[in-house]
Amino acid sequence: MEKIKVVFMGTPEFSVPVLEGLIENYQVIGVVSQPDRRVGRKQEIIYSPVKEVAIQHHIPVFQPEKIRKDYEQILALEPELIITCAYGQIIPKAILDYPKYGCINVHASLLPKLRGGAPIHHAIMDGYHKTGITIMYMDEAMDSGDIISQRETEITDYDTMESLHDRLCVIGKELLLDTLPSIIDGTAKRVAQKDDEVTYAYNIKREEEYLDFSKTSLELFNQIRGLSPFPGSSCVITDKEFKVYMARIEKIDTSKSTPGQILHIYKDGIGIATGDYELVLLDIKPFGKKRMLASSFVNGIKKEEYIGKVVYGTKQGK
Repeated sequence: MEKIKVVFMGTPEFSVPVLEGLIENYQVIGVVSQPDRRVGRKQEIIYSPVKEVAIQHHIPVFQPEKIRKDYEQILALEPELIITCAYGQIIPKAILDYPKYGCINVHASLLPKLRGGAPIHHAIMDGYHKTGITIMYMDEAMDSGDIISQRETEITDYDTMESLHDRLCVIGKELLLDTLPSIIDGTAKRVAQKDDEVTYAYNIKREEEYLDFSKTSLELFNQIRGLSPFPGSSCVITDKEFKVYMARIEKIDTSKSTPGQILHIYKDGIGIATGDYELVLLDIKPFGKKRMLASSFVNGIKKEEYIGKVVYGTKQGK
């Protein structure tokens, strides 16, 4: 059977396995990715991971600033199927209505849960015990189209945003390739999403990085894991900002302590009172230094200068 013509839309590392799977099995005639960005002090131009893969395979790349207004080049390719995965822009109706086999999205949650741009972060931060991948038909709203297939994975206490991301992008590739034949032959199921089950996972805001130690230890534990390694949680210890990437909970009585108060300096970390127990910071990055295990940090400090001090989410919170 002749391979159908596919246009792929995606931007970050998460999208790469999906694109590679399509290249191996279908005729990818074009790739759409977010525009190149300048980063760092030298303002160097960095290509998206998806663009890098497309270039390696000599596939034309389109990078409209606003796809709602600039899409004619995409339609000129005459795609029979369009697949998106973490592209980053809302697709206009003119594109959605064009392909013979439709526009399909690979989304990193079990829809209708966690619609939006940061479903992996929020799955952990919001205390979900499982998440997964949804293959869906696209419509004009955000992640609201009919569901075709889903595959789930458990979220363990050892998961971080990074580990869950890496697992889900593989599941996404596998589920899409398993689902595409039914889309092409017309046997794919369409299940409408239930509006009363919708939750959202909007892009992470700067203020969501700050650790508020009046929250429970579990809430903070989930926040730290859900933001690790990017963008990382933040707090201020002795007037210096720290990024935090992993912690553990000590179920000790902290009712007579102030939330945020440093209670213990352990061999492996810094124990801080929360709204219920103690949270021990294990993996940190002091401002201006490299990321390190907290065990290395505590070996170089005077414990008496830290015990009893109060840790804040931001300097403004002091």
